[in-house]
Amino acid sequence: MTEPNEPDLYPSRIEDRPRILERRDPVVHTRWSAAAPLSQEQTEAYERDGFLVLRDVFDQAEIEMLRRESARLRGDPAALLPESTITEPGSGAVRSVFKVHDQSPTFGRLAADARLAEVARFLLGDEVYLHQTRVNYKPGFRGKEFYWHSDFETWHVEDGMPRMRALSMSILLTENRSCNGPLMLIPGSHKRYLTCVGATPENHYKESLKKQDIGVPDEASLTELAAAGGIVAPTGPAGTVVLFDCNTMHGSNGNITPFARSNAFIVYNAVSNALGAPFGPKTPRPEVIATRESLAPIEPAPGGLVLEAA
Repeated sequence: MTEPNEPDLYPSRIEDRPRILERRDPVVHTRWSAAAPLSQEQTEAYERDGFLVLRDVFDQAEIEMLRRESARLRGDPAALLPESTITEPGSGAVRSVFKVHDQSPTFGRLAADARLAEVARFLLGDEVYLHQTRVNYKPGFRGKEFYWHSDFETWHVEDGMPRMRALSMSILLTENRSCNGPLMLIPGSHKRYLTCVGATPENHYKESLKKQDIGVPDEASLTELAAAGGIVAPTGPAGTVVLFDCNTMHGSNGNITPFARSNAFIVYNAVSNALGAPFGPKTPRPEVIATRESLAPIEPAPGGLVLEAA
C-alpha cells in the first residue's frame, strides 16, 4: 500500500483563493564540472529560465524511425494498453498515447538514450526512472490546445510526487513552427509555485487529459508570471529537444494550420523522489499515466537509435 506523504510542502486545491508560493527545491541538483553533459552556459540558462533547447540531437534517420513508430501506435488504439490512448473531446481523434516506452521497443530505446538520460541524471543529481512517457499528436486543422499548467502541481496533487525533482524532455518529431501550436513556456516561472482552486474529483484524469478544468491556474496569477518572465515558444526542426523543469508553466495553442505537430515526451524523475500517496484524491492515477511499480534506474544507452534498432 502506498504510504501517505508528510508533510505537504506544496499544498494546492485546498483553499478558495490561489496563491503564489516560493519554490523550496533546487533546480539543478549537481554542481557543474567539465565532465557534465551540458555546458556551463546551458546549465546556468536552465537554472535561470526553467527550460533549455538542444538543437540537432537526433538525425533525420532517427526521426523517420520515430515517426513511423508513432504513426503505428496511433493507427491501432485497440492494440494498446487500456487507458493509454487519450482522444480529443468531440472528434474522437487520438490526442495522446501514454506509456509508449513499454509499448514500443523504439520508444523504450529513445527514453534510455544517453543523449537524454545523462542530461536528466546530471540536472536531477540522482539515478532516474521514467515517471511518464507519451506522444502528443496535434494534426493539421484539428489539433486542440493544451491549456497553461505546471506539471508538478498535477503530479504532486494527483500522483503524490513529493518534491520538484523531475523534468520533461520534448523530442520534436515534426517541425514546430510559430504557427502550428508549439510549446509555450514562461521563463522563470519554475521558481514560483502557483496553487490552484477546486477539489480534485476521483478519477479526474479521465477528463483532465482531454480538457483540464481542475488544476488550472487562474488568469490573474498567470498574468503576473508572464509579466515577470514573458512568454517564449521555442521552434525548430524535427530532432530538436526542449527540456523543461517539472514546475515550469507551459501550454500550447491549437493548430489550425495544414502543418501537423507531434512531439514525444519523456518525463524523468529522481529515484529518491518516487511517488507516495496523492496529496489530493484518495485514488492515484493508473500506472499507465504515473509510474509506481517500474522504478528501476535507467541505464543510459550510447549510440544512435537506428544502429540500436538494426
